[in-house]
Amino acid sequence: MDLKCVIVDDEPLAINVIKNYVEQTKGLHLLSSFNNATESIDYIRSHEIDLLFLDINMPLLDGLNLLKSIDKKPLTIITTAHEEFAVASYELEVVDYLVKPISFHRFIMAVNKAFKIKGYQQKNDFIPSNERVYLFLKIDKKKMKKIYLDEILSVESLGDYIKINTLSNKYIVHQTLSSFTEELPSEKFIRIHRSYTISIDKVETVEGNSIEISDIRYPIGRSYINEVKKIILKS
Repeated sequence: MDLKCVIVDDEPLAINVIKNYVEQTKGLHLLSSFNNATESIDYIRSHEIDLLFLDINMPLLDGLNLLKSIDKKPLTIITTAHEEFAVASYELEVVDYLVKPISFHRFIMAVNKAFKIKGYQQKNDFIPSNERVYLFLKIDKKKMKKIYLDEILSVESLGDYIKINTLSNKYIVHQTLSSFTEELPSEKFIRIHRSYTISIDKVETVEGNSIEISDIRYPIGRSYINEVKKIILKS
């Protein structure tokens, strides 16, 4: 069963981009699109919608106030040119926050989150690209941080939290390692231990049952070792 989608955006070109992405994505079905929030309200309230692609800055009624006005909210992916509304958006429990211009593979990552929330088995493969892919992560109560995936070295489990080690910093995020790893592209990241997920490209050495990244050695769990060595060593 496909997720039934609606697009609300005041930019015709932006609508066309999302329409094109929806058409290329397995498991999505576009019901309708609107170029302003006020025209979309009655439709959203009166139809069964699974997923809403929603812009924020629109005339008369912005996207966030549109969401607040809907009692039964569909899963929502924000599509905006502005990074500063991320915190306010996540307080409304949006699925993901995409900053324009939106690449197809970033779109796919957001949609896969929606599939997971709905409990669908459908998952689209990550599409490799030269564009830098990012995630917005809540690093404290008031701040969302854009973290580029190509800067992540490793992710460490801290129970219900994780520590994300990047090239320049470390971040503590309230999320489990399992759920975060599922959001990452599997061709770029791999779980090597119950406590660690690492960036495949950042591995410098493999020695015995451990790997080294940026002068830090990480153990490879016994149940992971065959798959990890097969992928990292390409053997």
